[in-house]
Parts: sequence; C-alpha cells; structure tokens
Amino acid sequence: MFDIKVLTIEKNLYYKNNLILKYRIEFPHIASNSFSVNKFNYFNQVKAFDLRFYAEKELFEDAKKLFDYNMANNFTFSPYELTYTFTTTYNNNNLIGLYSDQYVYAGGAHGSTIRFSQNWNLSTGSQISLSSLFHNDCSYIILILKEIFHQIEIQSKDKENFFFEDYAKLAVENFKVDQFYLVDGGIDVYYQQYDIAPYSSGIPTFTIPLGF
Repeated sequence: MFDIKVLTIEKNLYYKNNLILKYRIEFPHIASNSFSVNKFNYFNQVKAFDLRFYAEKELFEDAKKLFDYNMANNFTFSPYELTYTFTTTYNNNNLIGLYSDQYVYAGGAHGSTIRFSQNWNLSTGSQISLSSLFHNDCSYIILILKEIFHQIEIQSKDKENFFFEDYAKLAVENFKVDQFYLVDGGIDVYYQQYDIAPYSSGIPTFTIPLGF
C-alpha cells in the first residue's frame, strides 16, 4: 500500500478590484525514487499544471468578459470557480485506482462536474486498460452493459435513481472504456452528467464484480 499525499494549487484572481475567479486543484503524490512511481507523479503533476493554466488564462478571460457585461447592464456577478479533487478507490498489491472530479462554475444556475479516472500498476509504471481486466475477451463490453442494465432496472424500480427513458441506447452510445476505476473486488464504471440520466442523478456509477 502506498502513502498517497495530497498536493494543492490554489489562487484567487481579481479584476478591477473584484474577485472574479477562484480555483483549487488537488492532485496525488507518492514520495519515492522509483521510476514507475515517478511516472504516476509526473502524470498527475502535468494534469494539475494544465488545469492551472486553463484557469488563469481561458477561464479568467471568460470571467472578465462576463463581469464587464454584467456591470454594464446592472446584473449581479457571481465569481467563477474551478475545483479539482481526487478520491483513491483502490490501493493494494502495487495497484492504484482513483478518480478526479473537475467542477467548474461559469455563471448560470449551477456548475458542471466532469469525472476522470486512472488505474495504475506501479510494478510496471503503466496504466491498466479495461480490456486487460477481462483477459482481452472481446465480449467484455457486452457483459458490462448487461450488468449496467440490470442495475439500472433495480435502481429505477426502487426509485433510488432516475434515468432517461432511452437509457439503454444512451448507455451504449456513451460507454467509454476509460471511464472506470478499481475498487475492492471489482471496478466501478461511470457515466458523465447527462449521459444517461438528468442532472439530479449526478454521475451514475455501477459496480462490476471481478476477482483480483
């Protein structure tokens, strides 16, 4: 098991003496001189620095434009916000699974969240593909989708979550092989907001059992 530290980059950005954007970016770091662990650290550091650049350039410019427009038209302005956090879902036998949620508020009624995930074999310093967990069996996507449909039916019946009426079609169309992360005894497969369900249902997630 690795000791995963949380590193943080954060800043408040001002324009005409007004706070118009704040961001907080958290990313994982493992203290080690191992080449494979350094690949993990570098991957996540680059992602964090790319997000900082996006916040301070593109998002900041958008915020300034909206601020000027709102002030000229006597509208209120709510500061833009970007937060990026991660959750470790598996950390055992040199394997790490985690997901990161990137939340952006850029005006309007509410912000939006995009989920990213990564799964590492730190014995080799490489990321784990979904197909490799099913021994590259070409039917693995069909097996996963069948289990997802089964869980949606149960959740809908119990009114645990709400899904679009054409969820089956949407689940097939929006299935991404990189949208999964390791958990104890299996994997969690997820869809982004609005892919198969309304905003109120959040990020739909389905646990697929496996034997590690």
